[in-house]
Amino acid sequence: MKSILLLFLLIPFVFVPRAALAKDPDNPVEYMNAISSAYMEMNKKYMAYISAAAHSSRKRKIERMRLAALESINTSLYKTNDLPYYKGDNSLRKSSIDYIKLCYNVFNDDYSKIVNMEEIAEQSYDMMQAYILLQQKTDEKISQAFENMKQATKTFATKYNVTITNDKDELGSKLDEAGKLNKFRNNIYLIFFKCNWQDGEITKAMNEGKITVVEQGRTSLIKYANEGLLGLDSLKSFAGDVSLTNCCKRVLTFYKNYSENDLPKQLGFFLKKENFEKMKKSFDSKGSPTKADVDAFNAAVHELNASSNAYNETNTRVNNARNAMVNDWNETSKNFGDAHMPYYK
Repeated sequence: MKSILLLFLLIPFVFVPRAALAKDPDNPVEYMNAISSAYMEMNKKYMAYISAAAHSSRKRKIERMRLAALESINTSLYKTNDLPYYKGDNSLRKSSIDYIKLCYNVFNDDYSKIVNMEEIAEQSYDMMQAYILLQQKTDEKISQAFENMKQATKTFATKYNVTITNDKDELGSKLDEAGKLNKFRNNIYLIFFKCNWQDGEITKAMNEGKITVVEQGRTSLIKYANEGLLGLDSLKSFAGDVSLTNCCKRVLTFYKNYSENDLPKQLGFFLKKENFEKMKKSFDSKGSPTKADVDAFNAAVHELNASSNAYNETNTRVNNARNAMVNDWNETSKNFGDAHMPYYK
C-alpha cells in the first residue's frame, strides 16, 4: 500500500514591525520590513506547493511547484544579500540569510534524501518510522533556524527602539495549520501502517506455507492492534474531526478480530493438510492396504475437503473485508486531508 505522506517543512510566519513608516533609509522599521518582505514570496510559493501536493495527484504539477518554490527561495536570498547593513549592523541581515540558506538546503538536499527513503519506507515498520522521523528532524532544523532569526529580530528591535506586534497573517496561519495537520496524520498513519505491514507479512508467510511464521505474526498483530487502539485514545481528533481516528480504530479492530478468530481457523486447515500429507505418504507406501486403511484414508480426504471449503470461505470473506477496510482508509484519509489542508495558489 502506498503511503499517504507529504513533505511539510515548517516555514513559520514572520514578525512584522508595526509603526508609521517614512521613506527613510535610517528608519529601523523600514529596514526590518525590507528584511521580512524579502522572504515573504518564498513562504507563499511554499504554501502553494504544500496545497498542490495535498490536493492534487498530478506529479508533474507538484514537482513544477516545488521547483518554483526552490527558485523563490533563491530569489529571496538574492534580495536579502542586496540589502545593506543597517548603520554597520549586519546581525538581522545575516540571521535572515542563514535562515533562507538553510531553507534552500533542506528543500533541495534533504528533500532528495526523503524522496529516496520513501522508495524503501514500506519495506518495514522501522523504515517507515525512520522515514517519518527524517521529516520531523528536517522540520526541527528549520524551526530552530527560524527561532534564531526571531531572536535576532527581537534583539535588533530592542536595540533600535522598535515595538514589534506579533501578527500572524493568513499565510502564516495556513502554514501553521499545515504543519499541525501533517504531524497528526503521521502519528495515526504509523499506527495504521504497523498493523497493515504485519498483516502483509502474515499473508506472505501463509502463501509460502510457513505456519510457524504465521503464528508468530498473528501474536504480533494482536499486540500491535491492542497498542494502536490505546494510542488512538490519546490522539482523539483534529480540529474536532474524529473521522481519521475512528477509521483507524475500525481498521485495527478488523485486524484484532481477524488475528484472534479467523487466523486460527485458517491455521487449522494447514495443520490438517500437513497431517493428511503424512497419512497419504504412509498409505501410499502400503502395497495392500486393508479396508480399515482405506476407510481411514477416505475419511481423512473428506475431512480435508471440508476443511478446505471452510478455509476458502473464510479466506474470501476476510479478503473482501480487508479490501473494503483499505478502501475505507484511503477514502477517509483523502477526505480528511482535503477538509483540513488549506487551499492556496
